[in-house]
Amino acid sequence: MDSQKVDLFMMINAKYFESHHLNAVREKLLSLDESKWGLVVTLQFKEPSTSLIVSLMGGQLGIDRFMIGDTGMGVGKLLTCGGFGVWAIIDWFLIMGATREKNMETFQNTFY
Repeated sequence: MDSQKVDLFMMINAKYFESHHLNAVREKLLSLDESKWGLVVTLQFKEPSTSLIVSLMGGQLGIDRFMIGDTGMGVGKLLTCGGFGVWAIIDWFLIMGATREKNMETFQNTFY
């Protein structure tokens, strides 16, 4: 794929991935065929900042985990009221990273 298109994608979407994943994303995009550009542009990623806000507001109910597609942990938080509050507080620090990891999974499942 054209390096200018890849650079554009990276500038727009870098916030959705962990910093150590950016090089792998770039390399994968460079190795793709030009016909895949339409698919690349239509990919939708979860916003880590939104996940943090939802975690602050509804973390005890597991809404943050349901939102990023982590239903098992969402059910666990829902049934235990956020791990009796402890799990909800821990997720305030972990949810942005978890969201970025889920975004990387989405990217990998699309092209690998």
